Amino acid sequence: MTWIILVIFATVLDALRIFADNYVSDVYFKKRLAFAQRLFYGYMGLAAVVIILLVIGFDFSSIDIGIIGLLVLAGLISATSTIPYIKVLEIDDSTNLGIFIQLAPVLYLILGWLFLGETFTASQLVALAIILAAPILIVLTARKRSRQTKIKAVAYALVYVFIAVVGNLVFVVANEKSPNFITSIAFLTLGKAIGNIAIVWSRPKWHRRFYKVVKQSKYRVLMPMTANYLISLAKDFTYRGALVLAPTVAVASAASDSSEPIVIFFMGLLLTLVWPKFGREKLDKKTILTHLAATVLIVIGVALLQM
Repeated sequence: MTWIILVIFATVLDALRIFADNYVSDVYFKKRLAFAQRLFYGYMGLAAVVIILLVIGFDFSSIDIGIIGLLVLAGLISATSTIPYIKVLEIDDSTNLGIFIQLAPVLYLILGWLFLGETFTASQLVALAIILAAPILIVLTARKRSRQTKIKAVAYALVYVFIAVVGNLVFVVANEKSPNFITSIAFLTLGKAIGNIAIVWSRPKWHRRFYKVVKQSKYRVLMPMTANYLISLAKDFTYRGALVLAPTVAVASAASDSSEPIVIFFMGLLLTLVWPKFGREKLDKKTILTHLAATVLIVIGVALLQM
C-alpha cells in the first residue's frame, strides 16, 4: 500500500507545482515567453544531480551506458513536454489545466483503436463521453471571445499529456534495469536539466527573456522558482516511486488521474481565499460551479474507465 501514499503525496505536490508555475508565469513573466524560466530549472537540475550522486556515492565505473541513456532520454522527453504545459498556463488558469490533462485516457484509447486495432467496450464508451464532457463544458460556458483560447488550451494539454506519458514509460523500462531507484532519478534529472537548458538556449529570445525578468525583478523571481523546483523534484521521487511500486503503471496512473482534479479544485479555492496572489483563481459563482461540475465528470469518467 506504500504506492498509494506516494500517489497522494505526488498528487498534492503536482497541484502545488501547477499553481507555482502559473504564479511565476503570470506575475513575473506576464504570460509572455514563460518557458524561459526552464533555464533556471535546468541549472538547478545539474546541481541536484551532482549532490544526489555524491550523497549516494555513485560508482561511475559501474555505469551501463544503455540504461543511463534510457534514463537521460526519459528526462529529455519530460523536458520537451513542458513546452505545451507552459503554453497552457500562458493562456488559461491552473484549475482548467488540471481538468484538461485528464483527457489522457481518451487519447490513448483512441490511439489504441487507430493503430492497434483495439475495440471499445460499452462502459469505456460511456466513460469517454463523460470525460470529454468536462472540457466541452468549460469551453461552452466560457465567453465567446475566450472560447478559441480554451480550445487551444485543450489541444496543448493533450500534447503535453502524450509526451509526458511516453517519458514515464521510458523511465519505468529503464528503472527495471537500473542499479537502484535513486540512481534512476539522478539520471532522469540530468536528462531534464540538459533538455531544459538546450531548449531555452536554442531560442535566443527565450534566454534573453529569462535574464531580463531576473534583472527586472531584482532577483526576487529566483525565490519562487527555487521553491517550485524543490517541489517538482520531490514530486518526481514520489510519483515515479509509485509507478515502480504499484501493481502496474496503469493502476498508479489511474489513481493519480482520478484524484488530481479534486486536489487542484479545492487547493485552488483554498489558496485563492488564503493567499490570493498565489492562488489566482476566479471565485465567481459561475466559474466555481463550472469547475466543480467538470471535476466531478472527470472523476466519474476515470473511475468508470478503470472498472
